[in-house]
Amino acid sequence: MMIKFHLSDDLLLSYSSGTLDEASSLLVATHLALCPYCRTRNSSADSLGGYMLDTISETEVSPSLMASVIARVRDESNNAKPLASPTLRPDFQIPEPLRSYVGGDLSDLKWVRVAPRVQQIMIKTPGCASQARLLRFQSGTSVPEHGHRGRELTMVLTGSLCDRERMLCRGDISESDEHTEHQPYAGPGENCVCLAVTDAPLRFKSVLARLLQPLFGI
Repeated sequence: MMIKFHLSDDLLLSYSSGTLDEASSLLVATHLALCPYCRTRNSSADSLGGYMLDTISETEVSPSLMASVIARVRDESNNAKPLASPTLRPDFQIPEPLRSYVGGDLSDLKWVRVAPRVQQIMIKTPGCASQARLLRFQSGTSVPEHGHRGRELTMVLTGSLCDRERMLCRGDISESDEHTEHQPYAGPGENCVCLAVTDAPLRFKSVLARLLQPLFGI
């Protein structure tokens, strides 16, 4: 597997610094499970963050604030779930941490039909403004032409996705923003399954797509 389209520097730094929302962090972490190159970049970003913390001048805080922070850290540490290994078993199409969020591998999932030849599974990220979902397109199916009111992150898990003269395959990332207008479509062969994260509704050009938009929540 050769991943050609990787995480942007801005996205990776936001993830490393802990400022990225949960839905977007899920997509980044899932990509890192598949991509040794971005795992190396993420380690470098972590090191840079540690260096920056070391260079910040100290600020005194009250004893009560320090005790409160320590108590909260201990509480979260006691309740934290162990992190899954980034090692990907060849028989798993969905790597961790995504597999835990959706409750299994592709063969275990129950899809909801949202349009002809298109199905989805909403992924719960409580308290998160962004929305994560799995989308499955039959080969050759196009997404209605649309623009964006915010950021959209897409990562291919199976099959391929043709987007803006690029063919994205397993592990590849596409980032779109308010300046992007496109009409991706599933490539030939295997059906395309993607992890998509949006932080605002899409701007569909088709009247029919706009009428149906409340039904599939994109």
